[in-house]
Amino acid sequence: MCLLWFAACRKAPSQTGATADAATETSTPANPANTQSKAPQFRSVGAAGAQDSAGATNHGARSTVLFAGTSLTAGLGLEPDSAYPMLIQRKIDSAGLPFDVVNAGVSGETSAGLLDRLDWLLRGKFSVLVLETGANDGLRGIPPATVKTNLETALDRIKAKRPDARVVLVQMEALPNLGPKYAADFHAVYPAVAKEKGVTLLPFLLNGVAGKRELNQADGVHPNDTGERIVAANVWRGLEPVLREAARGARASGHTVTHPNG
Repeated sequence: MCLLWFAACRKAPSQTGATADAATETSTPANPANTQSKAPQFRSVGAAGAQDSAGATNHGARSTVLFAGTSLTAGLGLEPDSAYPMLIQRKIDSAGLPFDVVNAGVSGETSAGLLDRLDWLLRGKFSVLVLETGANDGLRGIPPATVKTNLETALDRIKAKRPDARVVLVQMEALPNLGPKYAADFHAVYPAVAKEKGVTLLPFLLNGVAGKRELNQADGVHPNDTGERIVAANVWRGLEPVLREAARGARASGHTVTHPNG
């Protein structure tokens, strides 16, 4: 059931977590939770028009797809335009869909860390939220029940603040060296939460990439450019139908879609 994330991982759980955190925290952006009094200045990257510093565009009404996640979403070790959310933007533009991507990935973040900055993220406007969290929880051996509670709390808060937003939850997996029971319990959290909260569940983010040296950077943790293209394809297969449905719903209701700070 559990896919091998990191082929070179042989250490005890606590050592693994410390090593992975050290690898990611060096590039961790400032936590936006420190600026909760201000609305987030999301910067979208749609190709259809120019941007100003606040992320507003001049190419007509488009909606925002917000990616909230860890270093796997932030694209640690890659050029900014090579992270999978940016590759998704290219697929969106090629499909002619009216969406702009915002990448709000934060390296080293746990599901508890997500809760710490969630209110800040919810100050911005979006119509679709892609939620990738739990990777660092698994590295640290955080109990699956705690991860489940954090996910449930996050989704409840998102629903309360953005009831019309579509939410997509990305399946994450635990390392096999934490034991088969932990891995199975961790895996089961995501489908259970998705079903309970009525959100779309995407397959494991690193399907086809995890454990393959040729598809990962030297740390054995983060995908390289080739691996990242596979990650983007994984996400796109599940996200594209959600975006098409959202676009049809916006047209049917006659609503214009929202800019990140509109």
